[in-house]
Formats: sequence, C-alpha cells, structure tokens
Amino acid sequence: MTVTELSNDRATPQRRSAADWLHHLLSMPAGAILLVFLVVQLACIIAGLMFPDDFRYLSSANMGIMMRSVPVLGCLALGAGILMVAGEFDLSIGSVYTFTAIIMAILVGNGVDAFMAAPVGVLIGAAIGLINGALTLRFNLPSFIVTLGGLLFWRGAVLLINGAVQVRFDPNPVFDAMFAGTLFGLNAAFVWFIGLCVIFYLLLHRHRFGNHVFATGGNRSAATAIGVNTARIKLIAFAIAGGMAAFAGILATTRVGSVQPGQGAGLELQAIAACVIGGLSLRGGRGSVLGIFLGVMLIFTITDVLLLMRAPGFYLDMFIATLIVVASIFNHGLDRRGGAL
Repeated sequence: MTVTELSNDRATPQRRSAADWLHHLLSMPAGAILLVFLVVQLACIIAGLMFPDDFRYLSSANMGIMMRSVPVLGCLALGAGILMVAGEFDLSIGSVYTFTAIIMAILVGNGVDAFMAAPVGVLIGAAIGLINGALTLRFNLPSFIVTLGGLLFWRGAVLLINGAVQVRFDPNPVFDAMFAGTLFGLNAAFVWFIGLCVIFYLLLHRHRFGNHVFATGGNRSAATAIGVNTARIKLIAFAIAGGMAAFAGILATTRVGSVQPGQGAGLELQAIAACVIGGLSLRGGRGSVLGIFLGVMLIFTITDVLLLMRAPGFYLDMFIATLIVVASIFNHGLDRRGGAL
C-alpha cells in the first residue's frame, strides 16, 4: 500500500466524523438554528471589523440597543414556547402583555408600590392563561380559536379601561434600577431574560415537569396512559404563557416609562415565529429553550443588520417570512423522520 493510500485511509474516518457531527447537529431541535446563528454572527463580526465606520455592529452603542430590545420578545417567546411544546398555541399574549402592563401602571399611578403592582400584573396574566386553557380543554376547542378570541377581547378591554391614551409609569428608583438599569455590568432586562432562560432550561430539560410537557405535546393519549395528567400540564403551560406575557410587559413599561394601548399588537406572531425558527414543532412535543433563545436572537440580529445597512423595513418581513417557512419545512421533515423511527 502506498503512502497516498494510507493517507486517504486515515482521512476517511475524519471526513466521516465531520459528516456525522454535522448530521447529528442538524438532527438536534436547535441544531440547524445554532448553525445559522453562528454563521450570521461570524459574518457580522467580520463585516464589523472590516468596515467599522460603515457597519457599527460591534460598537458598544449597538450592543446596548440589542440587549434592551431582545428581552421583551424573548420573555414572550419563552412562555409561548413552553405552550407549543405542550401542543397548544396562545395568540392572546400580545394583548395580555399590554393589558397587564396598563393595570400595573394604573395601580402605581394610584399610589400602589411597584413591587406590589408588578406581581399583581403577573398573577392577572397567569389567570388569563388559565382561563384560555380551561375553555380550550372544557369545550375541546382549538386553542388557536380560543386565544384568537382572547386577543380581541383583551385588546378591547384595554380601550374600555383607559381609552386610547398612554399611561405613564413612574416606579420607585429601586424598581426602576432592577428592571431598566444595569446589573452585573449588563442591561438589567437582558440579565432577567438570561436568568429566565436558565430557569426554563432546568424546568423543561432537567425536571419531571418538562418530561410531562414533552409527553403531552408528543402524544397525549400515550402520556395519559402512563399516568401523566395532561389536562393539568396544559393548564400550567397556559398559565406560564400568560404570566410571561405580563412579565414582558413589566420590562417594556419600565424601560420606556409608559404604556401605549396598541404596543403589543403583532408581538404574539413574532413570539411564535421565534419559536418556529428555533426548531419547535408546530405539532408539539419537540423543541428546546436554546432554540427559543437563538430564534429570538436571530430575529433581532437580522433586524439590527438591516437597520445598520439602512435597508427598508419590509426587507425584514420578507426575510422572517422566508425563514419561518424554511424552518417549518425543516421541522416537519424532522417530525416525519422521528415518526418513521
């Protein structure tokens, strides 16, 4: 055997190992989005280093804007993602986000301390989620229809309570620093988002509750047969989605110091889009917290790149729409492969 043949024999396992690694990465729930995210980040960093004056991606000001922008959609996506893994949807989270924020701002305006008003808002959000879940399960209705009604109902409730005017939010300095200031040298809201990602990771991937959520969304009949209370799991997931929508409202309201009646419009679709892009299955039973995080980060990275390039806003809509369809096709392929296995 020649030296060339020996070299080829030695290189073959390495090539196979690289191919196997890539195949394994793409088969993971967040593998494809991780690969896309890394490629996009690498391209942005290279462009930022080559054209620092024209493409200020690496500037501290741009990084600060990113950290302030990500947490609101990120928190909404975390709640929506847990519910999607359980096999349901909540289209009302954008309206709940606005409704609970206005309730909190009104309470603070009437003399209630922000540290009391904020938990009230989260509890109201969780209660709305429970109502959505109870209606869905009690009458065996599609959650899409129930929460679409909730979207319109709570949007109308905002106008009923306060009309079409903004509500100022002026919390005490400690509250403001905790949610809109700086923690550990980073934007406080971004720190909250990272902390919640860690908590949700432990809850979904390292706790029995997470196993039950995946089982419920993957095959509810089979989950019931092995003793999982699927109705309770879905109710908890609905409550988490509502509570996280309210928490996102706290972060946004504290950051800008006011609440606009229509500020949550469309956020529910963006949150679901981030989850789909992050590898969550539309049929339930598949997904990861890492995927949700990367889906949110990719949306804002692309938004940031287009803004830095001064591109028209509709370019973002076109790109996100394309990415959603491609991600859905990819996820559907993984679902069929999983079913075949």
